[in-house]
Amino acid sequence: MELKRTNYSSGAPLEEKVGYSRMVKVGPFIYIGGTTSVQPDGSIYGEGSAYEQTKYVLEKHVELLEKAGSKKEEVIKVKVYATDMKFVPDIAKAYSEIFKEVKPLCTVVGTPMLNRPTQLVEIEMDAVIGAIAE
Repeated sequence: MELKRTNYSSGAPLEEKVGYSRMVKVGPFIYIGGTTSVQPDGSIYGEGSAYEQTKYVLEKHVELLEKAGSKKEEVIKVKVYATDMKFVPDIAKAYSEIFKEVKPLCTVVGTPMLNRPTQLVEIEMDAVIGAIAE
């Protein structure tokens, strides 16, 4: 069975230069790649705040899902990379504000660094259109 694949770009210059998509939809399956709180002008949103960065990225992901015909209720997995595990309470607070009722899988992984020292979290997300919990 063949499934239609659609690549989505966020417009970041590196996407074209390096050759990656921000989000890929294959049939009903949606995969959003690692995203940080870099704003369109290149600055970091919520610099110094894991809560603000997490909330910003999760809201960005929900907007991307909507472009692909999905919604937050169809998210099945979220993976957060944090540069310090002391940020977990702040990450959890932002996460719960968006996903408390949805309850997707969630993993937080500690990593020594991201692309820039001011980036505290990077988030990946998977969703399946039609996968709404009962």
